[in-house]
Amino acid sequence: MHSTIKYYPDDPWRLSEACFDPRNLNKYESIFALGNGYLGTRAATEESYLGEQRDTFIAGSFDKFGSEASELPNLADIFQLKILLNGQLLDLTSGTVTAYLRTLNLKTGELTREFVWTIGGAAYQFRFSRFVSLANRHLLGEKVQITPLTAAAQLKMTVGIDGQVTNRGTQHFNDDIKRLYPEHTLQLLTQTNTSQINFVITSSHRFDGEDSQMIDAKTAMLRRKLVSTYHLTLAAKQTLNFENISTIYTSRDNDCVYHDRQSLQQRGLDQAKALRDQTYDQLVHASAQAWLDQVWGPLPLVITSTDFRDQLALNFARYHLQIMTPAHDPRMNIGAKGLSGEGYKGHTFWDTDLFMLPYFIFTAPAVARSLVTYRYLTLPGARQKAAADGYTGAQYPWESAWITEGETASVWGATDIVTGKATKIWSGFIEQHITADVAFGVNEYIEATQDQQFAREMGTEIILDTGRFWASRLDWQGAKQRYEIRDVIGPDEYKEHANNNAFTNYMAHWNMSLALELVKKLPQTDPVLYARLDQQMNLHKLHEDLGTKLPLLYVPEPNQDEIIPQDDAYLSKQNIDLSKYLTLGTVDELFDHFSLDQINELQVTKQADVILLLYMFEDKFAKSVKQKNWDYYEPRTTHDSSLSRCTYTNFAADLGLDDKAYWYYQQARDIDLGPNMKSSDAGVHAASLAGIWLMTIFGFGGVRYLNGKLRVAPNLPAAWQRLDFYLWWHSQKLHFVEDANQVTVLNVTATANVSICANEQNYPVPTDQPLVIKRRGINE
Repeated sequence: MHSTIKYYPDDPWRLSEACFDPRNLNKYESIFALGNGYLGTRAATEESYLGEQRDTFIAGSFDKFGSEASELPNLADIFQLKILLNGQLLDLTSGTVTAYLRTLNLKTGELTREFVWTIGGAAYQFRFSRFVSLANRHLLGEKVQITPLTAAAQLKMTVGIDGQVTNRGTQHFNDDIKRLYPEHTLQLLTQTNTSQINFVITSSHRFDGEDSQMIDAKTAMLRRKLVSTYHLTLAAKQTLNFENISTIYTSRDNDCVYHDRQSLQQRGLDQAKALRDQTYDQLVHASAQAWLDQVWGPLPLVITSTDFRDQLALNFARYHLQIMTPAHDPRMNIGAKGLSGEGYKGHTFWDTDLFMLPYFIFTAPAVARSLVTYRYLTLPGARQKAAADGYTGAQYPWESAWITEGETASVWGATDIVTGKATKIWSGFIEQHITADVAFGVNEYIEATQDQQFAREMGTEIILDTGRFWASRLDWQGAKQRYEIRDVIGPDEYKEHANNNAFTNYMAHWNMSLALELVKKLPQTDPVLYARLDQQMNLHKLHEDLGTKLPLLYVPEPNQDEIIPQDDAYLSKQNIDLSKYLTLGTVDELFDHFSLDQINELQVTKQADVILLLYMFEDKFAKSVKQKNWDYYEPRTTHDSSLSRCTYTNFAADLGLDDKAYWYYQQARDIDLGPNMKSSDAGVHAASLAGIWLMTIFGFGGVRYLNGKLRVAPNLPAAWQRLDFYLWWHSQKLHFVEDANQVTVLNVTATANVSICANEQNYPVPTDQPLVIKRRGINE
């Protein structure tokens, strides 16, 4: 399908839809999504089309329907308009459309659309604008400008609050209360079916020069819908200026004192009154200022590249990471599609802990703290899951939603192409590496921030209880006199019921080792904490179990060819040539020929697995082992996960495979931002967007957290002349500038001494002047 995306070589802050094509609705709904972390809304057009998906979500507002897994419910839509001009319904599939341009301004968070529509011999100019405020998390607004160009026009416009939207047919709301107030203010109160969360949506409609335009207004209250219809006459060249300013509040909000319906209703009305004297332009300006003050200003990140899309991709990624992350409330986390679509039901995966968390650890430590606090708040569910599976400790759910829900993964998936039966989704049962992934993210946060309060109150407990899970999870193999981890799924989800998945075993070993280290030192370093945790989990027994089992845990080592077996059976499976199936960056053709059970018996890997292991534990393996495993697994990997390519980019950069690294970078960069018009239909790829930052800073920037140290070893691609960025490390804000010759590091905060590691040396970063390290010294 022909791409309609327009880029701007001279402006890395804009992205446009250059012409209207109804086949591309879902792509733009996702990549042009608006939000602020509390609320997110897809960029459905104002007028309605077949195939659209009008989604608005509030973070953390999960609800269940029957026996289905809980999901973020699709909230009532406030952006939809029905516009008739001289009896002609606005529909861009009819008439003629010229001068069309829809643009997302990444710097300000505003979405605009303009075009000229000609039909029945008359031409009309349209301009639509909308935003979700970063200055006020409950606020969203819309502005409509319509100008008849050739003759006077009779305008009929219907706008309101449409609660008839669903989650692909599932209705999560009931018990609606609809109210109309003076000055064109509409309000809908509704409640989720199972979780019984109250929602209050209040919309105020405004017109410029309302008295002179003689507006005739009528309001209708329908089932789950409240709309006002406005009739007026526009002279030729006269512009209608209409504004729709709305707020949303819920009984789950942590900034509302009272959560009952009456109080929330009054809160919505009070806000409508308070906002009455502020125009759309003033409100969007305040939001744009918040973007500058909170996101772009404090930590600028600039790539000097021969390809302008590199900087655009980084801005695009940071924009979406901001609007998808519920930084306001530690009871919530990031969904795999953020708040941009219904894909994965809004659930949190290991994507957060290994791919998204590093971005926040090093750029927004307070947000990172909220994300790891969520993992602490979900510890009860992790303990329940472990107990239900016959283990002790904390086994984190594969999919997480609200903090009290525990495992929320679906049991059944798509129909098997061979058997015709529904496929069981085993990830929720046996993809257990997420438990160690959570501990890894928690430890990385503690080491990078030195947040000892979090460590004492939450982090240590997570690490110990996940270590306790692994100690109970190990399978003793008497004939081999060792412990193994059998019947799991590793990152390669094509291989179900694998024994000794290398990534899982190494992560478990790391998790248990860290837990053992903590158990040993806690009696001396923090006896009060030791006593508290000992009451909960019998630390003496944990010390004994870890000390006994850890030395006997099998971790797959490189074989005689220096290949680490992905699992016990992988290297004995059938080889096939994947190249003929990997067309246009998809694996669709592979699944046209093989079922998942059949792929399970092939040397085909879904995503970085052994490569991810080698990347994360880089100091444990010789470079020759890394190179041999790259050569082996790279042609066997389909990258049928958006998580994969960023790992391959970073690993290739570490190996000095510059062309390969940049090629994988471009592939990953373009998953959402590129010309594939179907790649993002269900929402953007949250972890892949974080991966753009990881590739930039960790891959090409060469920055890496390693054994409690911050390492820098730049691998700038040939297309990049300079990389300029900021990071937080040990509560100090560091400014890095890298080019072909050197790295300069400046401690901007300058309130404490820190050091960085380069060329296997520690370099103290002065507090009064920049540290300059010649590039030659780093790469020797």
